[in-house]
Amino acid sequence: MAVPRDNSLDSSLALLLDGYRFAQKRRQHHRSDIFTLRLMLQPAVCIGGEEAVRVFYDSGLFERRNALPPRIRKTLTGEAGVQTLDDAAHRHRKAMFMSLMGQASIERLTDLMAQHWRAALRRWARQRSVTLFTEVQHILCRAACAWTGIPLQEEDVRRRAADMGAMVDGFGAVGLRHWRGRRARQRSEDWIAGIVDAVRQQKPHEADAAGALYRIAWHREPDGQLLDRRVAAVELLNLIRPIVAIASYVVFAALALHRFPEAARRLESESDEYLEYFAHEVRRFYPFTPLVGARVRSEFDWRGHRFIPGTLVILDVYGTNRDAKLWDDPEAFRPDRFRHWSGSAFDFIPQGGGDHHTGHRCAGERITIEAMKLALTFLTRFMAYDVPPQDLGYSLRRIPTGPRSGFVISRIRLPAGRGA
Repeated sequence: MAVPRDNSLDSSLALLLDGYRFAQKRRQHHRSDIFTLRLMLQPAVCIGGEEAVRVFYDSGLFERRNALPPRIRKTLTGEAGVQTLDDAAHRHRKAMFMSLMGQASIERLTDLMAQHWRAALRRWARQRSVTLFTEVQHILCRAACAWTGIPLQEEDVRRRAADMGAMVDGFGAVGLRHWRGRRARQRSEDWIAGIVDAVRQQKPHEADAAGALYRIAWHREPDGQLLDRRVAAVELLNLIRPIVAIASYVVFAALALHRFPEAARRLESESDEYLEYFAHEVRRFYPFTPLVGARVRSEFDWRGHRFIPGTLVILDVYGTNRDAKLWDDPEAFRPDRFRHWSGSAFDFIPQGGGDHHTGHRCAGERITIEAMKLALTFLTRFMAYDVPPQDLGYSLRRIPTGPRSGFVISRIRLPAGRGA
């Protein structure tokens, strides 16, 4: 059977108009996990589903070099970061990141997050209302900088957190949002590169070896050279920015608590395992990453299509997480579906698929899960609040998306005897 083709002369505009559902709609229309198209004036292939994920994360078949469009590198990821590397260079750089993801390190980060959540709750209780998205960005920015060793003055928290958010908000945008993201990245890289310079003027100490700032500032590539100061800044931002971006998942978790009260009530009585099921279902159900791209490295055949080296291939992340062949009743919010989930690295891919250590799956996925569990604990057990009338809708055309109001909460109360 011939592989279906998208009929548009170029699908770039359709991607902007359809947003998250671009690939999912076409896979459903063609009844196929593969179709061809033209994207950004070049031939491309779109794939989705579990088997497609297994193929896509085979490093012998695909490479990431030149796969990210410049507009994404100029906002979201930066230039020459770990996302753009392949083979030994990628494994070496990824090992540096994974060395920071041990249990003790993540526990230290979540302890810092909890500390800032507690301080925030005390402030919120004195205010008429707060916008949860913005406030959680501030919490996570403070914690991420403390964890990495980046000095951050309290008076700078708002602008630094706003810049982290602007980098994420600008990657899928055109016009003003995109240019805000580019300016935010420039400012952030300048800031962090200056800190890297200052660290390198000091003699490295063993006591600092476990910290991300010193680890990255003094990291040596396979050729023995230190990272370029700008690349070191990019990699430090590749720790801080994604942690601040967890605010989107936290707000979607709050939205789920509001819209699915039966599931929310169970968080009070169920075991801590249910917290993780709930966090997983938020990441599966709500939109975050729409697509990821790579380029064909080695010629191969799959599903009747010959993949030619250099061809751009995009993987349908949003559609795979809602694929009816993988998930029973995928449009329903059901945390219990994860009670018997196999833990496959290829069917649930909100932060990429494959192996964390050697592949391009997000190194900090465990941080995301623990940060969400912590936020759910505070939202359900250590505070009470009202959700006033507001626009809680979100557009699947907007990438990235979130509740339009930012999720405003009011009359924040700290229950007696349940001190945070």
